[in-house]
Amino acid sequence: MQIDRIKYQGYKDKIITAEQAAALFKDKMTVGSSGFTKAGDSKAVLPAFATRAANEDIAITLITGASLGHTTDSDLARADALYKRMPFQVDSVLREKINNGSVFFIDQHLSETAELLNNKHLPPLDIAIIEASQIDSKGNIIPTTSIGNSATFAKLANKVIIEINTSISINFKGIHDIVIPGEYPVRDILPITSVNTRIGKEYIHVDPEKVAGIVFTELPDSPAQETSSDDKTEAIANHLITFFENEVKSGRLTESLLPLQAGIGKIANAVLSGFSKGNFKHLTMYSEVLQDSTFELIDLGIMDFASASSITVSKSCYDHLMANFDDYKDKIILRPQNISNAPEVIRRLGVIAINTAIEFDIYGNVNSTHITGSKMMNGIGGSGDFARNAYLSIFVCPSVSKQDNAISHVLPMVSHVDHTEHDVDILVTENGLADLRGLAPRERAVQIINSCVHPDYREAIQSYYDRACERGGHTPHLLEEAFSWHLNYVNNGTMKALCTAENS
Repeated sequence: MQIDRIKYQGYKDKIITAEQAAALFKDKMTVGSSGFTKAGDSKAVLPAFATRAANEDIAITLITGASLGHTTDSDLARADALYKRMPFQVDSVLREKINNGSVFFIDQHLSETAELLNNKHLPPLDIAIIEASQIDSKGNIIPTTSIGNSATFAKLANKVIIEINTSISINFKGIHDIVIPGEYPVRDILPITSVNTRIGKEYIHVDPEKVAGIVFTELPDSPAQETSSDDKTEAIANHLITFFENEVKSGRLTESLLPLQAGIGKIANAVLSGFSKGNFKHLTMYSEVLQDSTFELIDLGIMDFASASSITVSKSCYDHLMANFDDYKDKIILRPQNISNAPEVIRRLGVIAINTAIEFDIYGNVNSTHITGSKMMNGIGGSGDFARNAYLSIFVCPSVSKQDNAISHVLPMVSHVDHTEHDVDILVTENGLADLRGLAPRERAVQIINSCVHPDYREAIQSYYDRACERGGHTPHLLEEAFSWHLNYVNNGTMKALCTAENS
């Protein structure tokens, strides 16, 4: 225990164990916890509550910034400790509980959760759990590797539990920029005019009277998986780099482009890493998550500054960052997620948004969340915040997956719509890039079929589109066939057989 991390004298008699903190929870409470894409999450109190719930009939509504790390969501789900979960998750055990109806899940735009809480559209917060690297002399929280919704949780919760993580260096401060937007209808603008504009404080304010306990932990963040790029991700990245180079040649962009946003995962990392191969310089980022590729570009001198809400990196990148934190202190900033994802700021800065799709259709509608229309994968995350407001809204995914290319990710109609055709400018698979700007639905279909569809499926999709056009309509469809590919996969494990039958 490092009690010197508590600089506020009034908290030093509030040190308790994780078990004592978990004992404060009551059935059907609403709990807010720090944590955004595995970073800065509760590593002691929520696991202790999962252990308690395994032997007791108790369940809570849990609200976080985004996903939790380690096995916390799994442990809570297995213990039936969750009544409702929001706004995002990536855990396979919890996902199964959500899809069988055991846990209710609210899939939200990540910019909206704090707003809904503040506007009392959600139940009041009973308890907030917030990870800190230290507590300053006035009782304020110096966060760790994410901010997420923590500032709003600290403001609105009836009680606050602070987890001090001693695995984070005492010097890990100065990169946070925390502000809570004002009340309606006289809310001020967010005066962020560049990615490095600071508008807030480096700490989260909390009323000392609400602090119910201080818990110490020393567990580092759960690392992001180190996954090397493959032929498909490399091809997607190359198509995008070529596109951006052409945008520079046309005069629509400069070699610094505009602030970049990228979703998380292998494809996003490959795309960002791909900028090291082009003739780009002085890049910036206004995103949700700083990943390995962000720091790779900073180290190469290609990216000048990056703003987000969390740092989610592999163990090797994490270790390097912590050992060399002072080298990055003037190049990164972390904000609350309703600021990092604020539509106002995204539109003002002209962010280029690059996100991952599960599937998209021939008219440009994108499904980011559901498998075969009904089974939740992870959630919409912040992709909608950025897609609707971006200078360029780009979605990427492989054209096919599974053995023998059993699934086509480009389809006549998506089984669930998260991003309508109105919010999508560019679609990319390993086969090519479809630029949909300024195109009517029938023109978009031609671009997508010719550029993005895998050869195994191109003839079948072309046949669908041709026959739909014969029937007519602004956005031609054959309603009796629109979801038949999904149905064939559900019934037979492949979409291919149906394609063959339709064209025999």
